[in-house]
Amino acid sequence: MEREEQEETTDFKPKEEVLLPPEMEQSRTFSQVDQKNKKKRSAKGFASTLAAGVIGSVLTLAILPYTNYINDHFPKVENQEASSSQQGRQVTAVVAQPTAASSNSIADTVEKVSKAIVGIVNYQQQQNNFYGDPNSSQSVESGSGSGVIFQKNNGKAYIVTNNHVVEGATKLEVSLFDGEKATAEVVGTDALTDLAVLKIDAKYVTATADFGDSSTLRPGDQVYAIGNPLGLDLSRTVTQGIVSATNRSIAITTSAGNWDTNVIQTDAAINPGNSGGALINPQGQVIGINSLKISESGVEGLGFAIPSNDLIPIVNQLIKSGKIDRPYLGVGLSDLDQVPQMYWQNLPNNIKKGVLVMNIDPDSAAAKAGFQPKDVIVSLNGTDIANSSELRKYLYSKVKTGDEIKFEIYRDGKQMTLTAKIMNNSGA
Repeated sequence: MEREEQEETTDFKPKEEVLLPPEMEQSRTFSQVDQKNKKKRSAKGFASTLAAGVIGSVLTLAILPYTNYINDHFPKVENQEASSSQQGRQVTAVVAQPTAASSNSIADTVEKVSKAIVGIVNYQQQQNNFYGDPNSSQSVESGSGSGVIFQKNNGKAYIVTNNHVVEGATKLEVSLFDGEKATAEVVGTDALTDLAVLKIDAKYVTATADFGDSSTLRPGDQVYAIGNPLGLDLSRTVTQGIVSATNRSIAITTSAGNWDTNVIQTDAAINPGNSGGALINPQGQVIGINSLKISESGVEGLGFAIPSNDLIPIVNQLIKSGKIDRPYLGVGLSDLDQVPQMYWQNLPNNIKKGVLVMNIDPDSAAAKAGFQPKDVIVSLNGTDIANSSELRKYLYSKVKTGDEIKFEIYRDGKQMTLTAKIMNNSGA
């Protein structure tokens, strides 16, 4: 036990205190004091710096709102949020943009042209036998359409419209953009091209429309139709579309006979009442007069307008003379394929198309040339004629008053040639 205690006593070595020289001891004491002093000074310095920072921050916050520093160096909060959202989901925020006024606005153009668009009401006499008087009649509205004021001259304003809008009228009433109404007078009509010119007192008119060059139109060009669909309650309705095709040939039936009309095809909505209204380009020029549409079941967007370049000569002639002077043959015609074969059974087997003469004007070029009823016309000046529409087209586009035309005909199964000197429709 004593040995173990001794071994334990031997193993235990108390920490020895190292004695330093006096100068070293003094140095260590001074070092400790210096460290304490440094800690005190650091604390004081930190407190001073903190206080200065607080004061500076207060001054900065008080001054910065009156400078551009924040706007220049920091994005707005909403911009930061939008940027963050965009980075997270790749979605750009949608915002409303202010509508910029433009002198080229189509709304401005339409507003200007609409002042030259009128409504036209066709009144016709209707017999009224309610009181037993066969001579009594009253004027009733039979239809309506649209028109375009295109000229003011000598106290009169001139309106172009479709012939079928005014045909058969005993009275025509024009409704202007401001609600004023005026009675219109017919200047002239042309049933074949379905055009008519009216005139009213110029005191009612404040604006006119200009015609454009329809020959410059191409499929895909923007166009706008202005008119009064379904009557005056929807006056000056505007519809938008494009030119679907140019130089279309559409067969129409008029009171003057069948005719192949050259038209502009458009998908702008055209409805009953739009007839006679304007088809305009984005510059506000009238490049067509809306005339007809195909309204069969399952058909959409097939409207047609008479090109401005085709109607301008007609309009000028109607203003000048009140009618269109055309070559006049003086015969009543029927298409061969629409007549029972018993009337033309003597024709050679190879003749399947042509025009059958039904009647003859006694004082006409046809009468003087020796035409007879039941003659079958098959060609003019060597050009084959399949129907009455082709015959009219040839006469009105390639023949002038005074020209001599050679007609190849069949009479009682025999081929003959007749020569007619063409007059105009006034007999001259």
